[in-house]
Amino acid sequence: MSSLLPIFPLELVLLPGAALPLHIFEPRYKEMITECLAQKKPFGVVRASDEGVADIGCTAEIVSVTKKYDDGRMDILTRGVERFEVLEVNQDRSFWQAEIALLQDENEDEDEPAHPTAETITQAVRLQAEIAKLAGTEPVGLDEHAATLSFLLAGSLPLDLDFKQSLLSTLSEAKRLQAVVDYLEAILPGLRRAAKARWN
Repeated sequence: MSSLLPIFPLELVLLPGAALPLHIFEPRYKEMITECLAQKKPFGVVRASDEGVADIGCTAEIVSVTKKYDDGRMDILTRGVERFEVLEVNQDRSFWQAEIALLQDENEDEDEPAHPTAETITQAVRLQAEIAKLAGTEPVGLDEHAATLSFLLAGSLPLDLDFKQSLLSTLSEAKRLQAVVDYLEAILPGLRRAAKARWN
């Protein structure tokens, strides 16, 4: 078994716990996904942009194959699991593989709480529900006690990719959730104005 993780560069940021449906059509990725399914192993999703490929990504487990086409294309449902840092890219095969190191949240020092306060959690969930309502979608049911609530909240909303990428790189749930609250509070006034204009 190769210790290298197959890599799928995409113009998106996958967060732990977030669902990601994918349509697999390129030959190299059909090969990669077929191999991952056969070996029951994950692959890594890293954000690709004009600046290149991000060095922090998230592993994706294949939850199900929702459709197979006669020409080998397939629709799959995946879910983000663990964050990782790309140490070295290997291009020996048609698809990229990488040596990675999994990322864990750091234990905070005494000045910084390791866990978000109950107040921050309540505020974050309330903001997410209001934004979902303004967007005309149902708020996602969230486990407020989840250790990665920040990722679940950010994954349920169409947020800026740079912001999602910075969340992925932040090694503290308290800091991440506060960042989500600050971000949502910053975009809410504009969303309220847009919704009001639609209703008038």
